[in-house]
Amino acid sequence: MTGVERMALSTQPGNWVANVLRFVRPRDVAAEDYCNLCSAPLAANHPHLVEPAKHRLLCVCRGCATLLGNRDDNRYRAVPEYARRLEDFRMTDAEWEAFAIPIGLAFFVRSTPDRRIVAFYPGPAGSTESLLDLQAWAQLVAGNPILAALEPDIEALLVNRVKGAREYYLAPIDRCYALVGLIRTKWHGLSGGEEAWKAIDEFFAGLHELRDNAGACRHG
Repeated sequence: MTGVERMALSTQPGNWVANVLRFVRPRDVAAEDYCNLCSAPLAANHPHLVEPAKHRLLCVCRGCATLLGNRDDNRYRAVPEYARRLEDFRMTDAEWEAFAIPIGLAFFVRSTPDRRIVAFYPGPAGSTESLLDLQAWAQLVAGNPILAALEPDIEALLVNRVKGAREYYLAPIDRCYALVGLIRTKWHGLSGGEEAWKAIDEFFAGLHELRDNAGACRHG
């Protein structure tokens, strides 16, 4: 089991699955949560830190995020509070098929502990790693040099190719896990059901609206 997959599946305190409902909760609902580092009360819209060595995503207060995020020792890394749609992203159907991902949703992240790019797709049981064809990834980077600058552990290429969509984002890793959590809580049966697909559509519509309104996607 790889580092990011352990982060996605672990139920230890402070890990994302134990707190995943906070990501899919409506933004106007007050948080009843506390900073994973100092126990201060958290607002609904709070920052996150990744602790790469322990494969943990932490919900933190602004003070801890400012004090501990992106220090030279890289023990914690601050998750960015934006998403950027890549309007000129280039990916052919053949390039996508080379990744052998069975659905049209996936995210790609550079894992410091694993020392490589890892790819995951969401499903009703959580996130599943797809064995990544490194040659296919290298070809994609050659056509899209921005991918070479992916921030390790905290930023991902988020791909949406379901129902004819061709959308590509640089997204905070917590938003990728929010999508996984949403599917995990909404999915029913083999096809997911109308509720799950409506939630997926609303998730990406929300990325559009936040980007268009503020130029950034803030997370809650």
